[in-house]
Amino acid sequence: MPGTVTMYSTTWCGYCRRLKSQMDREGIAYTEINIEQDPESAKFVEQVNDGNQLVPTVLVVPASGGESVAMGNPSLAQVKQALEA
Repeated sequence: MPGTVTMYSTTWCGYCRRLKSQMDREGIAYTEINIEQDPESAKFVEQVNDGNQLVPTVLVVPASGGESVAMGNPSLAQVKQALEA
């Protein structure tokens, strides 16, 4: 799929594991960043989620050059839709 996907996660997050598994199955490439090991990423996650460290938080930059989208706990369908925007 075109575009880039960055997933902000933690090691203990079941929702993160589920979304990673779904994206792997669909062939969607992503970069994973553990917010417990990267304080700057944790700040970004808080910024886009009203002060909460909500994981998974996914940042999608569409290949079309459209506006990037940050989503808290998105579905696979939402990730695909953001990539296609």
